[in-house]
Amino acid sequence: MTGRVATTCPYCGVGCGVLARVEADGAVSVAGDPEHGSNFGRLCVKGAALGETVDLEGRLLHPQMRDANGVLHRATWDEALDRVANGFRRIVDQHGPDAVAFYVSGQLLTEDYYVANKLAKGYLGTANIDTNSRLCMSSAVAGHKRAFGEDVVPGCYEDLEQAELVVLVGSNTAWCHPVLFQRIAKVKEGGARLVVIDPRSTATCESADLHLPIKPGTDVWLFNGLLVFLFQHGVMDAEFVDAHTGELNAALAAAAADAGDPAQVARICGVQLGDLLAFYRLFARHERTVSLFSQGVNQSSSGTDKVNSIINCHLLCGRLGKPGMGPFSITGQPNAMGGREVGGLANMLAAHMDLQDATHRDIVQTFWSSPRIASQPGLKAVELFDALLEKRVKAVWIMGTNPVVSLPDADRAKRALQACELVVCSDIIERTDTNAHAHVLLPALGWGEKDGTVTNSERRISRQRPFLPAPGEARADWRIVCDVARRLGFAEGFNFESARDIFVEHARLTLFRNHDASGDVPAARRLLNLGGLGSLSQQAYDALQPVQWPVHEDGTGTHRLFGAGHFAHGDGRARFVATVARSPANAPGREYPLVLNTGRVRDQWHTMTRTGKSPRLAGHISEPFVDMHPRDALHSGVREGELARVHSQWGAMVARVRHSGGILAGNVFVPIHWNDQFASDARVGGLVNPVVDPVSGEPEFKHTPVRVEPFAVRWYGFAFGRRFLPASELSYWTLIRGDRFLRYEIAHRERPKDCSAWARAWLGAQDADADWLEYEDPSTGVYRAAHVVDGRIESCVFLSPRPDLPSRHWLAGLFARQPLEPADREGLLAGEPPGPSVDVGPVVCSCFGVGRNTISEVIRSKGLETAAQVTAATRAGGNCGSCIPELRRLIADAHAASGV
Repeated sequence: MTGRVATTCPYCGVGCGVLARVEADGAVSVAGDPEHGSNFGRLCVKGAALGETVDLEGRLLHPQMRDANGVLHRATWDEALDRVANGFRRIVDQHGPDAVAFYVSGQLLTEDYYVANKLAKGYLGTANIDTNSRLCMSSAVAGHKRAFGEDVVPGCYEDLEQAELVVLVGSNTAWCHPVLFQRIAKVKEGGARLVVIDPRSTATCESADLHLPIKPGTDVWLFNGLLVFLFQHGVMDAEFVDAHTGELNAALAAAAADAGDPAQVARICGVQLGDLLAFYRLFARHERTVSLFSQGVNQSSSGTDKVNSIINCHLLCGRLGKPGMGPFSITGQPNAMGGREVGGLANMLAAHMDLQDATHRDIVQTFWSSPRIASQPGLKAVELFDALLEKRVKAVWIMGTNPVVSLPDADRAKRALQACELVVCSDIIERTDTNAHAHVLLPALGWGEKDGTVTNSERRISRQRPFLPAPGEARADWRIVCDVARRLGFAEGFNFESARDIFVEHARLTLFRNHDASGDVPAARRLLNLGGLGSLSQQAYDALQPVQWPVHEDGTGTHRLFGAGHFAHGDGRARFVATVARSPANAPGREYPLVLNTGRVRDQWHTMTRTGKSPRLAGHISEPFVDMHPRDALHSGVREGELARVHSQWGAMVARVRHSGGILAGNVFVPIHWNDQFASDARVGGLVNPVVDPVSGEPEFKHTPVRVEPFAVRWYGFAFGRRFLPASELSYWTLIRGDRFLRYEIAHRERPKDCSAWARAWLGAQDADADWLEYEDPSTGVYRAAHVVDGRIESCVFLSPRPDLPSRHWLAGLFARQPLEPADREGLLAGEPPGPSVDVGPVVCSCFGVGRNTISEVIRSKGLETAAQVTAATRAGGNCGSCIPELRRLIADAHAASGV
């Protein structure tokens, strides 16, 4: 393939356009699409590294089935599909449709999502189909529906660039949505103000005019207090409120009861009164205000009230539907919004219709001509896995997600799958924590192979187009679902020949009965309307350009909604929602005195099945860690750089202690990404509090009581090898992929009696013709060894009783050399690089591979004072910009060291 294919990034909800091409040597190159309205050519480092993740290593390429002895073996598609269909049919016949379930993913395309929901709700007759999006944005969905009458994000990304004030709530945007953060940084240069509300001091806070490090779980107090402040100071669009909203008095009464006194609010939130009032005054002063919120708001047992407390403040001021203003939910997954459009949650129907509304059920069933329609909401994610464990649900089909890692109380989820009669997994990766429990594995297409659409956080529908052939026997998810549906006797509803056929049906359903008999559009019409796309030919679908819904009959989209004051409630009015502030469900105590917060790191994604393949993305943060305040570490008896076990009442995991300086005392942070495929014991989901929001069902990922204690080992170490090493017997290990090597961080409770014999056996260095280099100092306990074959390093291992081991970064470079120089061999024995300039240090800029030592030396030698100067000198920070906060810290450190 010679031309570039315009497609869409498969990571976060920003929905960046990507130009992909297969080069002559078979490598995949990617670049940002300058014509795509979501990113205009920008890409973050994860998107830029997509070409490194499309190889077939570890791919699930053929159907597999588990036999009576528990062994997986290759099967034909007919065998696998028959087993799925027969199993579902038997269980439905014996126990009813609610004895089966589907658990799907924001990684699916809209077309995949649509047919899965059609099969479950319209043909099997169960609403037991939920999605991993339940874990990240269902509180936003519930908040939108309560306020607006429909799950609608009113604004667009352009609003960030037109705002006078941007408020980021519970969002480390600089790391999690870097391309959007570049747009925010640009408007800041023009004089806009930035407020960040987050218990942690993150990379995003480095750019803030004001950071409010509120106590976890106190958002409703904060925004209820803001609502009262705005009302008391006359910052209210009375005409808008009177004409277009309802229930203000109840919302104000609830807010005043909890948060009428700013001084009390400041005490509860744990912030300075002056800072609190500064935020309130900024919000009051600037009409063009965007409040962007993400997982820090949603992932809470009071997440829906948090969302509505933010929306209430915008409704009071009439600040939505116009340029530069509005509440803005930014989603975490590429197609969380598309899944919502087709009823991907257990309490929804397709086309934004309500499962509990008899009229809506009739609309959907009539359009589908389906034999039945689910009449009651199904089981949400956490309760679905509870039902599996209790054997009320006896079969589950999991598509494109890894719940044994990502769910709260994840060990319970593991037990639930072990108890289930039939577990079916559609995936692109063969070995995952979840697939280990599957009875049937079905190989799906991945990014670069799939054909369909996704919808991003600003309602922009974009195409994902294939540019790679289907590997092995992999099939599109929608096709797999249709194959099973036909075997279940539902051929008439699933006779789709292409993704285009499904998309057109989806678009037509959004228009079906979405107006009155005269053709006039009432105020309470469904806003999700793709009517202008309901007759696309295959050619037009292939050429479809990004467009924001609602889509008019002429195919043009809509940037903003609610500008005319018409909402989706029956009377056309928005609703203020009375939000009652309450503390998180489980408070820390003597046994579990600290509060665990979980989230993402800059260069990894979800459970690392894709990003874990990229050497570039492994350089910034390579290991699971627990970020602690130094005081808490002292009280817990742990030290920075050492290993610690983190316990909750639900589980435990092991990680390395670090002090970022961004954690409030009493809190710890652990990233979500590591799992049993990449580390010995690092699934933080096993610790997480399973309590959920009573409205949305979203779990409390941001507030779990924990304790931290030492994880005692006799030695620490690391190893490099060109092949996988047998690390499972070690007390601690983490796997990191490098360029031409695999790296392991290791530790163990017992030291080998004979380090040389152990190292030779562990590294597989038994060949007599190879060179074996080793050094041991019995007095210090230090041991180093390297296995060299034909002048090329094959593997090496470094052991020490202390965690402060030599730099790994210069060693990584040796794997690209052939043969090794004599100085390199000396360096291996000495445990340090042979020259002063060899070690570039830990990666800071992953886009261009620029290390900390390189940057610090340039800052020192050239007297650089700004991040822009560092970028000009090293290129660091010149692409996605997510490392710019770290560049600023290195500049500050260099100046402090020199006394400037």
